[in-house]
Amino acid sequence: MSTDADLIKLYSKRILALAADIPLSERLEDPQVTVKKRAPLCGSTVTVDLDIEDGRIARYGQDVKACALGQASAALMAAHVIGRTRSEIEAGRDALRAMLKGDGDGPGAPWEGYDLLAPARDYRNRHASILLSFEATAEAMAEAEKAACA
Repeated sequence: MSTDADLIKLYSKRILALAADIPLSERLEDPQVTVKKRAPLCGSTVTVDLDIEDGRIARYGQDVKACALGQASAALMAAHVIGRTRSEIEAGRDALRAMLKGDGDGPGAPWEGYDLLAPARDYRNRHASILLSFEATAEAMAEAEKAACA
């Protein structure tokens, strides 16, 4: 069972500050692709709009309906996402997933800041919400690349 101290550590001031100020939180007009992902356990959702140019994210917008941890993760994504490739998105997602499972330190450069979410390791019911931005962005990149090749 969680103690009050555990919850205070989990919902640190930094996490709450990120959740309160999510960059790129406006949906794009006429994006190349839109993907909406939902965490079934908690009902959190993230909708991502993006455009790619030369295999890199050129424009990005998102609508986040998630807990503070999911919002903080979306804020970190938005801080680093412009100019990223699909392989960078997927590597960041995989490193974040490993960190949450306790098998890694979390995403390295260019994904600085995700280590703040390490205390969520013990809260498996929050993992899907934390991963939503990466999942939606990776899927959107795959769809955009597929459409560009068609």
